[in-house]
Amino acid sequence: MGLERLLLASIVAMSISPCILLPLASSEEIFPEAEGPTAESSDELWLGSGPPPRVVDVEDYGTRANGCDDTEAFLAAWREACNSSDYRSVFLVPEGKRYLLMPIKGTLEAPSNRSVWLDRNLQEWITFEGIDRLHVLGGGTLNGNGQQWWTNSCKLNRSMAIYFRRCTHLVVEDLEVRDSMQMHVAIAYSWNVLVSKLFIAAPGWSPNTDGIHVSNSKEVSISDCTISTGDDCVSIVTGSMFVRVTGIFCGPGHRISIGSLGANNSWAHVSDVLVEKATLLGTTNAFSEDHIVKVQIINVIGKRGRNNGSAIAVRNIHYRNIYGTSASKVAINFICSEAVRCDGIQMQDIYLVGEGRYATCSYRNATVAQLGYNFPFCSAEM
Repeated sequence: MGLERLLLASIVAMSISPCILLPLASSEEIFPEAEGPTAESSDELWLGSGPPPRVVDVEDYGTRANGCDDTEAFLAAWREACNSSDYRSVFLVPEGKRYLLMPIKGTLEAPSNRSVWLDRNLQEWITFEGIDRLHVLGGGTLNGNGQQWWTNSCKLNRSMAIYFRRCTHLVVEDLEVRDSMQMHVAIAYSWNVLVSKLFIAAPGWSPNTDGIHVSNSKEVSISDCTISTGDDCVSIVTGSMFVRVTGIFCGPGHRISIGSLGANNSWAHVSDVLVEKATLLGTTNAFSEDHIVKVQIINVIGKRGRNNGSAIAVRNIHYRNIYGTSASKVAINFICSEAVRCDGIQMQDIYLVGEGRYATCSYRNATVAQLGYNFPFCSAEM
């Protein structure tokens, strides 16, 4: 799409209303002229109902696209789009040009008043869609101010902090994201994604505040992140392939999760996932999996994890070099369906103990190979 580098820039304590960014050639791409049932609809790009959005084109604010810093022009357009009184605004970046912007150094703050979001029915605070070679970095902070949402408990209309959709060659690094209304960082329908050095934080009691959520994406690398939230540190769901999660510190929170698959008997698939060198501290679970093919979990340290035991249709899962403590006597329990057995489970060099007591490992309707030294030894349930 022509954006070599796009970095939101140099904003300190600026309150930003819900905005969406799309790299498009013209406003006609947002409001196509075609008619009839096969015509592309703006409803596919915008959530909710209401009048069409106002388009704010960065070209109208003095961008040069010649290798010089275009930060001021982007900021002027950004402020205009996000402070507009219109029902919804589009921040338009024209196709085929390259813009250089300074990194995020300050804090971007979402509106803390729920009515701002409810009036507009938006599901994301900041959205990047359909961008190639987007880099978002700089050491700054995105603050979702989600406290009012958490106390109302319902996730209906709750927004995600930052959402990347249909992005390729995406880099997101060296940012702090905190207190999102719901998920902090969501990646969907994207390819070749590098996420690293993120600090993600929300209170342990905050509901549905996943740290990094991956869906329908391929070749995603998540590394060297510290995640402390009220839900999954990393969640990987249907359509995701070739996902590598390494060097993650997780806790407090729920777990590193591969699941939420097959709802309402729908087809779902996740494959080729590697979780390596993760530390889980104070999490309610360690891992959960269902409907997965070819997953490796290697070099993991866990403390006070509670057993989940809800895996189904699991194949070719390798657990290696996992050390830690369990908050319950049952440290590991593979419970699989009689109709769909779990096959190809491999455990190697596992050491788990209970808090002040021995822990147990068992399986049902599964084929489990145990290599190296494993404690506790896993036995079949009778």
